[in-house]
Amino acid sequence: MQAIILAAGKSTRTYPLTLTRPKPLLKVANKTLLEHNLDNLEGAADEAILVVGYKKEMIKKHLGNKYKKIKIRYAEQKRQLGTAHALSAAEHFIKGRFFLMMGDDIYPREDIRNCAKHRYSILAARVKSPRNFGVIIQKNNILTDIVEKPKLFLSGQISTAFYSLDKEIFKCIKEIKKSERNELEMPDAIKALSKKEKIYCVKSKAWIPIAYPWDLLTADRILRKNKNLIGKNSRIRGKVINSSIGDNCIISGNVENSIIMDNSEISAFSEVKNSVIGNNVHFNGKIISGKTGAITANGKKIKIEQKFGAVIADNVLAENVVVNPGCMIWPNKSLSNRKIGKNVA
Repeated sequence: MQAIILAAGKSTRTYPLTLTRPKPLLKVANKTLLEHNLDNLEGAADEAILVVGYKKEMIKKHLGNKYKKIKIRYAEQKRQLGTAHALSAAEHFIKGRFFLMMGDDIYPREDIRNCAKHRYSILAARVKSPRNFGVIIQKNNILTDIVEKPKLFLSGQISTAFYSLDKEIFKCIKEIKKSERNELEMPDAIKALSKKEKIYCVKSKAWIPIAYPWDLLTADRILRKNKNLIGKNSRIRGKVINSSIGDNCIISGNVENSIIMDNSEISAFSEVKNSVIGNNVHFNGKIISGKTGAITANGKKIKIEQKFGAVIADNVLAENVVVNPGCMIWPNKSLSNRKIGKNVA
């Protein structure tokens, strides 16, 4: 089978990390989101078509034309006009049955194989707040409807945006109209297909959604099973607890429950907890971790249940700073001798 991976979006909800790279290239457990999904596709798909757009050259350079045993091809979505529009950009590559998946969530190997058992299927998951997703309505495990962000409770199951499909879906895309966001949406195309064919609802075992920067911490912890993960050529002189350290890092301070990406340095006597630190960051100071309540991301106030420190994007130089919980620092900033109590953009 083939797999179509949608990786064209700008991903403003994961700012400031995605100001310098596309979201599918963010790392958890020292591997990009794309690589995690390609690993899980191995044995189920022999070719992956990546639909790219935003910073597409970075993805092409990182993956090339082959990942392990999977052949890689690229299709371009030149304008961001919705997920169904993105899929249409890859139509000319399709031979028969295929998987469709988002490039910025992580889909487990077992889920992929269970979806492959049916000609048409949708991967469903149970979440605490279904009203924030496309809610699945089903009868005897057959899809009857998808309701986007319903105000009233309809079902505890939501769509993970992973599907098993074939060329019939392209006929459905041609039938649907643009949404209120002026986009062609996959849920509308799937609903159109469900009127013609049986679409099986497959329950996910361990889908990992990643919407905001702090979701990376949850995904990282799950994938490395609460053990430290240290990248190539990294030197640990301080203390690392329950964290991922990327390649070519120097850790002289204390890091706990955090992600430190490649080529970064945490200076002696520094403290980093429950935080995400990007590439090429030099940090000297303390990040205070705690309950943040609500954080403003992409113009919306988002409630965070977990303890959270900060997000520091790529190429930041921070000397003698104290960072309050929930702060985000944009790329290429130089900061020194100050307390940071709000976002630095």
